[in-house]
Amino acid sequence: MNFGLFSHAEHCMSSGSKSFDAASRLFNKDTRRSTLMLYTWCRYCDDVIDSQDLGGKCLINPLENKINKLNFLKKMTNDVYLGIPIEVPAFSALQEVVIKHQIPLSQALEHLEGFAMDVRGVKYKSLNDTLDYCYHVAGVVGLMMARIMGVKEPLVLDRACDLGIAFQLTNIARDVIDDAKIGRCYLPLDWLEQEGLEPTMASLTARENRIALSHVANRILTVAESYYASALMGLRYLPIRSAWAIASAYKCYHKIGVKVQRAGKEAWDHRQHTSHLEKLSLLFSGGILALSLRNTNIIPRSSSLWQRPK
Repeated sequence: MNFGLFSHAEHCMSSGSKSFDAASRLFNKDTRRSTLMLYTWCRYCDDVIDSQDLGGKCLINPLENKINKLNFLKKMTNDVYLGIPIEVPAFSALQEVVIKHQIPLSQALEHLEGFAMDVRGVKYKSLNDTLDYCYHVAGVVGLMMARIMGVKEPLVLDRACDLGIAFQLTNIARDVIDDAKIGRCYLPLDWLEQEGLEPTMASLTARENRIALSHVANRILTVAESYYASALMGLRYLPIRSAWAIASAYKCYHKIGVKVQRAGKEAWDHRQHTSHLEKLSLLFSGGILALSLRNTNIIPRSSSLWQRPK
């Protein structure tokens, strides 16, 4: 076992996602290791495309542009599946997870397509377009995480995908102004138009537009609620420690969405997050939630929810 690689993965998780880092500590040892390895690859790919250093040192800054960076990520990911020894820690981490849990190449490439959508500057004209983006950057990660936890049943995989989508919708609402500052907007353009907004930095960051922006953010978070509710129905199929970890992650992300809604036009005066004490409380309530769902009657997944590619 490569303990140096695990230490690198721990650093990536603790630096890149404090909410999920707290929840991941509830997994058993093997599941936590694989979770951190998968996160390390996801974080690295994100950092490379955006030339950031949130989840570990970016090793390919000399590449000329984002298209070259994206091609690099695709090549390295394909090399992982070819079994080629790799020195870049993030791809060594992915290789370990792929071998251990038989994660399909198609899912890894679908995740990279989410970054490709950013590189291409895709416009999200409708809610369905936004949900398609959410699937690629987060829903498919839910599918890979489900494999790590031993899930193979398609109906349960749907719920794992729903949770990833819910998380990303929450992120979109929380980070809309930060995204706008780097030229990105994931909110549906038709919703913005209804509020008299444009998908530009000038429009989305203007303080006089905060009330209108909060209306759109609240609509996104209302949509997220449907995906959170659907996802919770899948927890009963997970091993109890995994169910506890995922329920706690749900609690943390959902709380962030609630804070955005309650803050209204002031939601973006500072980054919404959960404090250390709040996280401890949410981990406890996550355990109660996981236990309460063990014998709950399953509510069929709504046909109105976005359906992942099969």
